[in-house]
Amino acid sequence: MPNKEDESRAISLAAQAVELVASDRAEDGSRALREAASLAPDNPKVKAAFLKIQSEDSIHILQKLCGRFVLDQDEQAGKEALSYLDRSGEVPGNIAQECLELVIKERHIKTRDLEDEIVTGLLRESMAAKSALAKRLLNGTTAAFMEIYDIGDRSANSIAEIALTPSAWSKESDREKCEEDVFQLFLAKLLEVGHDHDGRALKGIARLLAADAGKLYPIIDEETFDAILCSLDYRQPAEVRSQATLATAKYLELSGGKGQSFVCRFIPSRITKGHSEDIVLAFSVAAAVFPIIPVQAAALFLVEGFVPSLLPLLEKKNKSEKVEQAALNMLSAACIDNACRDAIAKHFVDWLRNVMDTAKDDRPGLAAVILAKLLQQSAPVKDVGGKELPRNITVDDLVPMLKKLLADPNEAQKQSSIEGLAYSSIQPKAKEALIHDRVFLARLMDLLKASKPEPTLVFGVLTVIDHLSRYLPVLSEEQKRMNQLKAYANASKSAAEPDPLEEDAAVSGRCKAIVDAGAVSAFVAIATRLSPAATAIVVNIMLSLTRTQSLRGTIAQQGGARFLLLRYTAIAGTSDIDKQARHSAAQALARILISVDPTLVFPTSGSPPLTSTIRPILSLLTDSQPNISEGPRNLLDSFEALLALTNLASTPSSEVTDLIIRQGFPTVEDLLLSNNAMIQRAATELVCNFMTSPAGIELFADETPAADRRMHILLALADVDDPATRRAAGGALAALTCFEGPGKAILKRERGVEILLGLCEDEDEGIVHRGL
Repeated sequence: MPNKEDESRAISLAAQAVELVASDRAEDGSRALREAASLAPDNPKVKAAFLKIQSEDSIHILQKLCGRFVLDQDEQAGKEALSYLDRSGEVPGNIAQECLELVIKERHIKTRDLEDEIVTGLLRESMAAKSALAKRLLNGTTAAFMEIYDIGDRSANSIAEIALTPSAWSKESDREKCEEDVFQLFLAKLLEVGHDHDGRALKGIARLLAADAGKLYPIIDEETFDAILCSLDYRQPAEVRSQATLATAKYLELSGGKGQSFVCRFIPSRITKGHSEDIVLAFSVAAAVFPIIPVQAAALFLVEGFVPSLLPLLEKKNKSEKVEQAALNMLSAACIDNACRDAIAKHFVDWLRNVMDTAKDDRPGLAAVILAKLLQQSAPVKDVGGKELPRNITVDDLVPMLKKLLADPNEAQKQSSIEGLAYSSIQPKAKEALIHDRVFLARLMDLLKASKPEPTLVFGVLTVIDHLSRYLPVLSEEQKRMNQLKAYANASKSAAEPDPLEEDAAVSGRCKAIVDAGAVSAFVAIATRLSPAATAIVVNIMLSLTRTQSLRGTIAQQGGARFLLLRYTAIAGTSDIDKQARHSAAQALARILISVDPTLVFPTSGSPPLTSTIRPILSLLTDSQPNISEGPRNLLDSFEALLALTNLASTPSSEVTDLIIRQGFPTVEDLLLSNNAMIQRAATELVCNFMTSPAGIELFADETPAADRRMHILLALADVDDPATRRAAGGALAALTCFEGPGKAILKRERGVEILLGLCEDEDEGIVHRGL
């Protein structure tokens, strides 16, 4: 029987054990309880502690953490609960349901963001939690909606997701009814004055419209659509505007003339009010809807008297900077339409130049972008009397300002600069002004290699580089004649002749400057961050850069060959853009492998292996050229592929040659009979290199009918007019005549021996050597 001292200590240890277990120190609590039991095993308090801890062990860890978070306001417990949800996968259904009920019903949690994340985590990980929320919505849609909506953005988004998840509902009719009710509640929240400053309701509206617009759009009336349009105000956060744009686009897509009429009433009514706030809103909406309904927006913009009436509004002494910026946004968006561009060029050029030179904040950049867009006007602008107006903006004016904006630390100015340069760099004169500025090129590369660049900024930079490096398309004679006829019809003979700054020599010089600036290294550095659209631009740039033979070594040194191979492999889409991108990547890779020792670019011990280059290069021979709109197929890609394969087949590794034969010989055999002399020559040279491989010899020496046919083709090629083709065919025959089968095949042919003797009498010493 324990003494009083041991019993007292046992009671103390039992109480301590309960506290330790409650604070998630189960091991320490168990140790304390064992010691207490050894001192006073029959003590009622020790037994009670044991039973209490045993009951605690049966409670799920997530329930404990959520209970402490809600009841004790323990923020750390909430973080641990969230961590558990993130790492533990699916939670048992009854546990998730109980935790959800516990967290939702408590209205006085201090850390609402943490509560928001826990609720979202529970709904994400447990179908039972989703079903529980669906049941709450079914039993009282408004009350349940308000309860969840007020927790936070993520929880509010979850309401929309539950309403769109059939598996969370026992009856589809219940889900459909709830979906409509939830949509109306989101609209009601949007209409609450000053409520939706964070875009919470808009996110729900946009999500539901994106998923089920055909069913929900009739619920939107003019009042609610006005509220959505008001969220397009350029001063709103970008996330709010993006959700409002999505909702607006979906509604206008399905509502047709009804939605368009709402917009056409909204903009004039706000401008008529005359207050700065209303004008800013009207201009913001006009800017947002131009890309969505360009025809209707342009008609509104070109209403008689509208454009001329804007200028006095923008030039008055007490003008509002916010109105000015909203007007710039609208003018920039309006440039999507040719007639609107004409109107802007007629009325706003001087004002835009003044803004570009004198304004502060983001406005100079916006004005420069608009002027860059106006620079693309090919047709002269005329006044109301039909008189041609002089061009008030030139490349010489614009490019220096855009380069200056690029150096500005303000990110918005950089964005505007790149957007303006993406337009103005189409002009040959602008290309020359940009390419000779090393500081400018270095800034472009720095923007690409920034640790967290904006995707739109990267795309803009790549567009500028693409314009600087792009060659004029190779035209057939028929296409050249058509262009001349069009030029004469327009009374512009000069239009039929390319600008000297666009000739191949000038473009090649620009490509050298781009490579010297480290563009290829920059592409390699950002390879994993490139979007599919950006990848398509980059491989087109690489195709232009590799056109100049002297640059191919430098491109390979900067990692260009490996980059192209990995991009070819990574492009998995089936769209025309994806096919064109793969084709360009393969062709650029082929060009590098023509001019550089393949074993230096892809060493034997390296990764990816040299053999991995064969598939993309063979694709140039087998895939149809994607860009059919440019006319008849350009055989340059096939020619370059054959040259690259010839270089690959000359490497010491027989594995490479054998793989080319195994995967590509049927195609190469067909090209031996090509009507194009250059293709025929390149195919014959490749076959000559096959003779270093036993697999290549076997194709001609196994005495089968197919081998006899191939020998017949090779003899014919040894008798063509082109010396290089004769030389390659002679080399192949020299290797094959060491074997009995080819010798028999030659003797079978009527002129077989005569052709071989002809090689020995050729004027070319190399051909004579092969014949002998």
